[in-house]
Amino acid sequence: MKKILLLLACFLGLTAFAFGDEKPVVIPLGGNAWVNGSALITDDGLMQWTSPKSTANIYFRVPDKQELTLSLRLRVPAGKSKISITVGKTLFAKEFSNAAYDTIAIGKINIGQAGYVKVSLKGLSKTGPRYADVTDLIITGAEDEKKFTYVRVGSSYHFGRRGPSVHLRYDIPGEIKKEVKWFYNEISVPAKMDVVGSYFMADGFSGGYFGMQVNSPTERRVLFSVWSPFTTDDPKSIPDSLKVKLLKKGATVHGGEFGDEGSGGQSYMLYPWQAGKTYAFLLRAEPDKVSRHTTYTAWFKDVAADKWLLVASFSRPQTDTYLTSLYSFVENFEPDSGDQIRLANFKNQWLGDANDKWYETIGATYTGDATAKANYRKDYAGGSNGGMFFLKNGGFFDELVPLNTPFKRAANGKAPVIDISKLPTE
Repeated sequence: MKKILLLLACFLGLTAFAFGDEKPVVIPLGGNAWVNGSALITDDGLMQWTSPKSTANIYFRVPDKQELTLSLRLRVPAGKSKISITVGKTLFAKEFSNAAYDTIAIGKINIGQAGYVKVSLKGLSKTGPRYADVTDLIITGAEDEKKFTYVRVGSSYHFGRRGPSVHLRYDIPGEIKKEVKWFYNEISVPAKMDVVGSYFMADGFSGGYFGMQVNSPTERRVLFSVWSPFTTDDPKSIPDSLKVKLLKKGATVHGGEFGDEGSGGQSYMLYPWQAGKTYAFLLRAEPDKVSRHTTYTAWFKDVAADKWLLVASFSRPQTDTYLTSLYSFVENFEPDSGDQIRLANFKNQWLGDANDKWYETIGATYTGDATAKANYRKDYAGGSNGGMFFLKNGGFFDELVPLNTPFKRAANGKAPVIDISKLPTE
């Protein structure tokens, strides 16, 4: 009888919690948490939490100051566990022993201003093999729940954890609007902003993109890709007449195909680029109106070393235009590093016409991708700083810059000195 009464009391308590006047904010760890150590974040939440060295951090953004009550939906599969829950200077230490999933109240916190809140979970002691399996952080007392920012149930946890991408869409001087043959740009990534999973893209255009990546703690690439005009995510399905063809590449450059985000030709060069140094990217378009093919060629340079390297040259069918829709972006392609800030500075943008005359472009509009527009997260920014533009994303910083904002940088006035006849061809 006591067991029946206890179960009934638990059911009534959960029912009141779920169906009371107050709508709870349910934040799934699958899309809003990161761990260090051996624990894992899966679509189901925090799992394999066995090590006292593993800390889980959960993030959400509030629209203004308010008092909130926190609860966790979790289970301790065996034994008893003691866990600390920390928000700023507020710390709770709670013991849990429920073998089935249950929603357990943690306590109240006071948030003093609008911005991101980090809730940290750390295992203190356990008698079973795991501290707990945790699926959700649940918040009650929220004022204007619809204005809270987090990756909601039913959204893409993958893209939510990757975080928003941000772009600079460059102004093109009217006199060369239809004949931009050359696109020159420079990137400098500040120290500690070169996070694994980052793509710092310098020269983007309507047919492809060209930039540098951090692929692992030991591998970095300079990547140049050109989309096929045939729309598919499977490169093997592209008819031969619509395939992007690799015409030439640098001696150490890998050439191949790519898929999943459209398809086409891809090339990359393993190159140990470094944070704090400046790198130049040069792109050329040569349209042939007779064959309706355009040849795109990309060169890369360590500015301090002053030596151009050929990346690759591709021929794209059904294309007979010069460069259009010029842009740069900063992207994270590794969900497990979406909790870290990345930042890049873009400077000295110049465009060359069909006669190899150079024009400086000093204006750009800052935009965001679908993840930013979906309100999954608001840790993105862009703008200008003196003679350069910047893009920043990830890491749950509070300095949000609204999308679709135009910016101008200070003019440099000195076109890049490039001896076109001496650019490498292999």
